[in-house]
Amino acid sequence: MLRTSSPIQTLPDLTGDHPPSGPDDPDPAPPAPWNPFTRIAFRFCFLYFGLYCLLYPQLLTDLTGWLGSLVSPLDDPSTWQLRMLQPALEWVGRHVFGATEVPLATTGGRDQLIYWVLLFCLLLIGLVGTAVWTLLDRRAEYRRLAGWFFLFIRLCVAGAMMNYGLAKLIPTQMPAPPLHTLLTPYGDFTPLDVLWNQVGVSMPYQVLLGTAEVLGGVLLLVPRTRVAGALLVMVDMAMVFVLDLCFDVHVRTLSGHLLLMSLVLLAPEARRLADVLLLDRPAGVSTAPYPFHTRRSRRIGATAQVLLGIWITTAFLPASLDYWREQHPPKSPVHGIWTVTEFTRNGVGIPPLTTDRNRWRRLVFDEPGWATYQRMDDSLIEVRATISQSRIELFALGGTDSSPLASFTYHRTVADLLRLEGTLQGHPVTLTLERIDENRYPLRDSTFEWIEPPGS
Repeated sequence: MLRTSSPIQTLPDLTGDHPPSGPDDPDPAPPAPWNPFTRIAFRFCFLYFGLYCLLYPQLLTDLTGWLGSLVSPLDDPSTWQLRMLQPALEWVGRHVFGATEVPLATTGGRDQLIYWVLLFCLLLIGLVGTAVWTLLDRRAEYRRLAGWFFLFIRLCVAGAMMNYGLAKLIPTQMPAPPLHTLLTPYGDFTPLDVLWNQVGVSMPYQVLLGTAEVLGGVLLLVPRTRVAGALLVMVDMAMVFVLDLCFDVHVRTLSGHLLLMSLVLLAPEARRLADVLLLDRPAGVSTAPYPFHTRRSRRIGATAQVLLGIWITTAFLPASLDYWREQHPPKSPVHGIWTVTEFTRNGVGIPPLTTDRNRWRRLVFDEPGWATYQRMDDSLIEVRATISQSRIELFALGGTDSSPLASFTYHRTVADLLRLEGTLQGHPVTLTLERIDENRYPLRDSTFEWIEPPGS
């Protein structure tokens, strides 16, 4: 088991692995000089991952909290570094990779070409910088510099874990599948859709995933528990990285680097972890570099890190709650999945033939401002919708015509029956619809049973 420098401690100490015995006593004698491989590996990690945390979008922004939008010189605080570097990255993209353009889409993922060009530049700087540093510097170790480096990347990883974890702890990252998903054939889903719906269909599962990520971030922010935090983050991000690879989620560069940085954080503890986990031997006192060298400075540093965690939480938690409320607004008067039982066009009843592309089979109202109609061939068409107490207007997407695709007045004689009268593509129509019970779909049946029902 892991032991500390003293066999008995009456009070827990969160400041570090081996606090000095007195209020201002220095650390114990430093360990032996680093071997050449350790020095070279540190130089590369310092350059590559240090620049990555400084220049890759989001990581610094996660730490700035409420100040992110104020300190950023641009409108989008999460990508201001890329926008400042964009001319240089575009030059590299054209002359090295032969790309005609290297755009930055703020609505896309983190695997756009410009991100890969940035990683190429960071890798090149890391390799060349390490070579030059090795030739010019003959110092035996960099413990003081390493202490600040490990602290910096540990805080960056913790901020990212708090960000992503709170988005699942308050389940907003992967919302419950919308109603039109119930009508979509499984074969029409992309791998990303499958993953998102699989997580979103179970709120407890998503909350547990978020809890693990938040816990990893919290443990990283407390110096005493930083090793446990790095281990948990390693497991979390290994799973996320595999999911991103297998389900084509375009944040693979970020999840992969968070995994790598958790391994970098664990590297100074590798021997102790191997002793405990693999060799069944007691671990010695940690000799990992730490930037604070007196008990007082350690306490101040630990307090500052905990306060930073509170600061990050106060920024992300209200935003997640606001987004949760946006995802769960009051339902419209016609919310639900409606089957068209009668369809009259120009006064003539239209039979439900699968070859008729003008007749509708179903109409779905779910998210505010949107609707989906299903044709007789089962194709689903998403449209914008405005719904009042008596009228419904539907607008086609991507068109330049501002006139509505359909305009109806609606009547509900009973709860599960709806009658629409108006125009569709310029033709007078009348539709009679019957509401489908959403819970008849197995995907919406959230009943939990310990005993397997017969015939299931």
